[in-house]
Amino acid sequence: MTLNLIKAKTAYLILADGTIFKGKSFGSEGKAIGEIVFSTSMVGYQEAITDPSYCGQIMVQTFPLIGNYGVNAEDYSSDKIAINGYIVREYCEAPSNFRCEGDIDSFLKKHGIIGLFDIDTRRLTRILREKGVMNGMITTEEPTEEFLAKANLEIKEYKITGAVEKVSGEKKTFTAENGKYKVALIDYGFTKNIVNSLTRRGCDVTVFPWNVTAAEIKEFAPDGILLSNGPADPKECETAVSTLKELIAENIPTFAIGLGHQLLALANGFDTEKLKYGHRGASQPVTDISFGTTYVTSQNHGYAVISDSIDTAKAEISHVNANDKTCEGIAYKNAPAFSVQFRPETGEQKSTTSYLYDKFIGLMEGNK
Repeated sequence: MTLNLIKAKTAYLILADGTIFKGKSFGSEGKAIGEIVFSTSMVGYQEAITDPSYCGQIMVQTFPLIGNYGVNAEDYSSDKIAINGYIVREYCEAPSNFRCEGDIDSFLKKHGIIGLFDIDTRRLTRILREKGVMNGMITTEEPTEEFLAKANLEIKEYKITGAVEKVSGEKKTFTAENGKYKVALIDYGFTKNIVNSLTRRGCDVTVFPWNVTAAEIKEFAPDGILLSNGPADPKECETAVSTLKELIAENIPTFAIGLGHQLLALANGFDTEKLKYGHRGASQPVTDISFGTTYVTSQNHGYAVISDSIDTAKAEISHVNANDKTCEGIAYKNAPAFSVQFRPETGEQKSTTSYLYDKFIGLMEGNK
């Protein structure tokens, strides 16, 4: 028996369907309610925990042992940690890696994230796969009848609201060593790798908050606009959609990722839907229709653009998910714009989807 099992408090996961899992508590103490989702990534747990797209959610890691290589100050996806809770089968108490600066338990405590371990994550994942994403609660309180009556009501009423507003930050600028292009990045919950991918390609990047107006963007006069990833239901972001409707007419080269992809679609009159259990993890296969090439991508989203809602006079599907055939990318005909649902910033080799940043650079260069 490992030391963490001996010293840890008993904790429970209560699902909206009435299922209860008994496990152990780690990380911060208390109670956490959220939308329960799972990630299939074997590594990258620190990046996932700090990904703003998990705002309001409790993440389950399907890989059985988490924390082997520890945590460090460089691998944060963002400065804002918005995840509500974290669930693993087992976590490593004594990580070993030359970059390691601490363990996962201490990391969660530092950031106030409530964790649960020593439960059957395979069974939990099967429930979510069969019944779909559902709300749940992590708690260290004994699930008595009285407690469950109150908890079940809280779980039922829980809804993720105002997520983009919570994770979006203030205006700031990142400069490239030899800046050639001026990019406006609209922050719906962006990750640092997006900025790194742009500055590496000679872009001076100015980050604008989610509620920036079209007038402010036009006054800034960027060479290009990047619409970032982010959390929750795109249809809640009515202000952002209205802004994008105005910007489409300006014909500014635009690249949209994740939530930005969905918002741009809504601004063009297309529709979105909630997926049964979403696409999360680092092994989602996506096919680029123009190349006929399938890439293994990193994703974190619970909504998708409805393929049949796309007006073919305005745009066409450029990428599809190889598993469920949902829309993963759109090429626009009514503006110099394109978008993808997945994360293109994972790696800079030709075998990765980082070519999409080069495509964005090409749009800006052509516009100049």
